[in-house]
Amino acid sequence: MAYRLEGRTAIVTGAGGGVGRAIARRFTEVGVNVMLAEASEENLSAAIEAVGDKGPGKVETFHCDICQRLDTNNLLAATLSAFDRIDIVVNAARKIKRGEFFELKEEDFQQVMETNLKSTFVLSQAAARKMIQLAKDRDEPCKGAIVNISSIAATRTLPTLLPYSVSCAALDQLTRSMAVSLASSGIRVNAIALGGVMTRSIKEAMKELDDFRAQMTAVTPLGRIGEPAEAAEVALYLASDAASFVTGQVVAVDGGRSLLDPLATPAV
Repeated sequence: MAYRLEGRTAIVTGAGGGVGRAIARRFTEVGVNVMLAEASEENLSAAIEAVGDKGPGKVETFHCDICQRLDTNNLLAATLSAFDRIDIVVNAARKIKRGEFFELKEEDFQQVMETNLKSTFVLSQAAARKMIQLAKDRDEPCKGAIVNISSIAATRTLPTLLPYSVSCAALDQLTRSMAVSLASSGIRVNAIALGGVMTRSIKEAMKELDDFRAQMTAVTPLGRIGEPAEAAEVALYLASDAASFVTGQVVAVDGGRSLLDPLATPAV
């Protein structure tokens, strides 16, 4: 499929994580210039090694805390300085805090909500303004795309993942609301709900629980754990002209797991 994304520019937050990194790499393979945004310098170094020189798209990095508005503004400025445009934003930065209800601290809840929800709103709003203004300056129609990385935890009652589940549910609604608000400006907004994809949290759970892989595959109709590259393909589609009539959707990438998910199974 021809995605027609050559020469466009994407910001990918959480680019040091498995899914963010895979999305960034896939984008560069089809000619998208990518700004890798990440809070961890170590993860950022690993990301540039994995993504850089893997395709015709150029890659730059920006070390930042997306929960800080100044960092968000500087990220946009750095992207414009490097590539002279912003067309796509992938909000892939995520934070997970586990614990029973009475064990959770207020700051834990706040950190998860700020990373998964507030930062998505702040960056998306600021980037959308830039997209609209840049299109106006160039006297061309705005064809922006925002892709949020959510989870099937948004529709699951998982007591030990309360802040994460709540933040993802809110993120899904934010996706739909932004899609309606930005439609007339030519910007599409969609989300990917991950479930059973090999993220950092899945790897950690597999180290802690001997039978975690077996439990996960048992509740996944396709019978395996997904790869970040499979989520990246969906992100590429949603960001491309191939999805030009798709907005406000939350697409599950979970091997069918959300169809059968038992109550007690973690959904990250």
